[in-house]
Amino acid sequence: VCMIPAGGKLAPQRQLFEEMIMILDGKGSTRVWNDAGHEVTFEWGPGSMFAIPLNTWHQHYNLSGLEPAKFVSSTNSPPVINLYDDVDFVFNTPRDFPNCFNGEQDYFAAKKETKGLLLDTNFVPDVTTLPLISAAERGAGGGHIRFSMAKGSMNSHISEFPVATYKKGHRHGPGAHVIILSGEGYSLMWPEGEEPRRYEWKTGSLIIPPNLWFHQHFNTGSTPGRYLAFKHETVSIRNAQGVPKAWISRRIGGDQIDYADEKPMIRQLFADALTGSGVSPAMDAAYETELASLPPLPV
Repeated sequence: VCMIPAGGKLAPQRQLFEEMIMILDGKGSTRVWNDAGHEVTFEWGPGSMFAIPLNTWHQHYNLSGLEPAKFVSSTNSPPVINLYDDVDFVFNTPRDFPNCFNGEQDYFAAKKETKGLLLDTNFVPDVTTLPLISAAERGAGGGHIRFSMAKGSMNSHISEFPVATYKKGHRHGPGAHVIILSGEGYSLMWPEGEEPRRYEWKTGSLIIPPNLWFHQHFNTGSTPGRYLAFKHETVSIRNAQGVPKAWISRRIGGDQIDYADEKPMIRQLFADALTGSGVSPAMDAAYETELASLPPLPV
């Protein structure tokens, strides 16, 4: 997390690792340029998300003279720095990557074209209001959209699920940073063979599932629950066809737990959590829909 003082700016920086940024508070601008002299400047506000193209110079400015600006970023710097063991090389190598950035004037323009669940853009004005696409694979009538910005290996996605519902449990590799954008509820997380552990969340919370721990998100609030997940490529453990196993039923070799196979205590715990708010679980339709395409149990 980084804060830019009112009317201030950060020092120019370049680096040989990827960085994805979401603005938490404030309004400002970012200038991006390379050694060839190509330059683009764009403005951002609360909820904006973008990625820094690899090894480009960049500088962030706070356009408010009254309030600080604050952002959260996720990078793949640890493996890059560990690989080279040379901080000067990582932060001071004069090398452009024109395939990643070559001064395109619309590089940070907000775009709307989707390819399946992928939004083909390098800039989102506000992740809290961005329209999502229905994604039945994760259960409970949720919405979903993915990003792969600045032609990098890091990626991200936004998911949203309705009031009084919860997502299917799944697991994946390390490196996912889940930022709660709206709603309140809890997540269960557990390594295989152990009992689930409960973690409460609300708007602004950060959840980091440990490597290969199952985790499951539950909305107990009065508004839809929405989160943004920044992910390193190591998160995705894929099958032979390249599909992330976190989206595939455990019944056919994946890492997602179908509703029909979850422990009975999962549903009871959720019902108990909703009792205080006078709301009943809205999961019957999701349970019923799943049965229509549920793979048979392995023999």
